[in-house]
Amino acid sequence: MTQEQAKPPFPPFTLETAKAKVQAAQDAWNTRDPHRVALAYTVGSQWRNRSEFIDGREAIRQFLKRKWEQELDYRLEKELWCHDGNRIAVTFRYEWHDDAGRWVRSYGNELWEFADNGLMRRRIASINDIAIQERERQFRWPRT
Repeated sequence: MTQEQAKPPFPPFTLETAKAKVQAAQDAWNTRDPHRVALAYTVGSQWRNRSEFIDGREAIRQFLKRKWEQELDYRLEKELWCHDGNRIAVTFRYEWHDDAGRWVRSYGNELWEFADNGLMRRRIASINDIAIQERERQFRWPRT
């Protein structure tokens, strides 16, 4: 049986706790550790990521594993857009390259909804990609 650990901060969010939640998500995603990232979602979490619909924490973990096997040298920044009650909206951008060395900058927005225990139960992501040259990269910090 899978247990769910509480993950503060908890809703309803204030400006400070919403910013903390966004920063924690950014930090976790930049580890590119599918297991660690998936633990921030409820066991029954529902996602829409681009045109893909994903149900449940294990499916999220598998999706992230596949994602980071294809999106190499991934670097991400998230920014709080707004918050209300148990919901947060963010805008983000990230850079990555494929195994042929082609660089991409991805831009998007996410809508998040949280359970009372601070785990995300719903994530809706809209993402667009732009091909870039390596010299155009903006995110060059060391891998975490």
